[in-house]
Amino acid sequence: MRNVATTTAIWFLLCCSSAALAQSGQAKSEPLPLNPLERRTPDILLPNSKTNQPLTPAERQKLEAGLDNLDAFAQARLEAGDTIAAFDFWNRELRLRQALGPMAEVQALSRVGAIAWSHNQTHEVQIITQRLKVIQQQASVQLVDNPELWQELGQAYQQLRDPQQALQVYQRILDIERRQKEDVATQSETLKTIAQLHLEWFEYPQAAAVYEELLKIARTQGDHVSEESALQQLAYIYGQANQPQKALAVKQQLAEFYLNEKDITQLPRLKLGIASNYASLGQVEAAFKNYREAYASAWSLQQYYLAAEALQKLIALYRSNGQTNAALETSQILLEADSRSGDYYGMMNAYDQIGQIYVKIGDYPKAKAAFQNGLKFAQQLQYQENYFTQQIEQVSQRLAK
Repeated sequence: MRNVATTTAIWFLLCCSSAALAQSGQAKSEPLPLNPLERRTPDILLPNSKTNQPLTPAERQKLEAGLDNLDAFAQARLEAGDTIAAFDFWNRELRLRQALGPMAEVQALSRVGAIAWSHNQTHEVQIITQRLKVIQQQASVQLVDNPELWQELGQAYQQLRDPQQALQVYQRILDIERRQKEDVATQSETLKTIAQLHLEWFEYPQAAAVYEELLKIARTQGDHVSEESALQQLAYIYGQANQPQKALAVKQQLAEFYLNEKDITQLPRLKLGIASNYASLGQVEAAFKNYREAYASAWSLQQYYLAAEALQKLIALYRSNGQTNAALETSQILLEADSRSGDYYGMMNAYDQIGQIYVKIGDYPKAKAAFQNGLKFAQQLQYQENYFTQQIEQVSQRLAK
């Protein structure tokens, strides 16, 4: 019976609202603020709530235990499907966490904010964001150069999917690190966070500017790992931003980097990208050259799937420029590459491509033979059998005329 009574008492203390507990000493006509995190009513869990004296270590420990219980009750109500009650508990917890200082409060705001966002609790997200902005403003006015606090603020804004506020915070962190002459590695990590925030929200020009800075730092420090990473990110960003000229320049730097590092395994894929950039810029001869180099390096490295991809690009480029014989010759090499990589699907498509080229130049017997070979692979794959059958019938009709 004693355990039941104790549990009931704890439940009563935790569930009583601050408003109800304050009725005896507060003006009843005064309306409560809309933001539950800004209420200043006494709470039975908060020692010295009327005197505003600093908490003793023992009082702090007791309060932390009570707030952990509030969090546990909130989790239980959320799991039971009672979202409103859950956030009532959490709001009370967050309000009381303020007594433990900004670091503990921001950590709690971040935790509950992530839950609110994942459960589409827009209002809760808004009031938590509002409270974080207050803390951020106070820290700015008081010139608080506490990197740990600012890091917690940045992570909290990320949990709430607020990139603009997060960027402001991480820029402040970077300013602090530079002012305190933190090591380059620490500053680089902050720059990477800023760049990733820009990337997550498709702000490619801003992300590129940060990675260009990271590239300069890496080269100055002789940090080859970071240099490679920055070049790869820049190649991706300029590609996504549809800036082939800049993407091309970065990929050429990356190709030189791999040659210097003697890591030629990376070159076939990179050469494919370089060739594609040249093609999009209308520089056909340079595109041909790099597709051939991509094919040759991939073949020598036995990367037959990449060799096949380079050959497919070459064939398409030959056809678009009216070089039918070169397209046919390259198609035969493509068949060999697909055969070596065991790519039946690729071989089926290669025969289809050969057949289409022969149809275009009016060589129907060779077209029919190509489609028949393609049908064999289609039957093995049980895919596009009707397509190849139709192609054979159409070519046969032309031969019968």
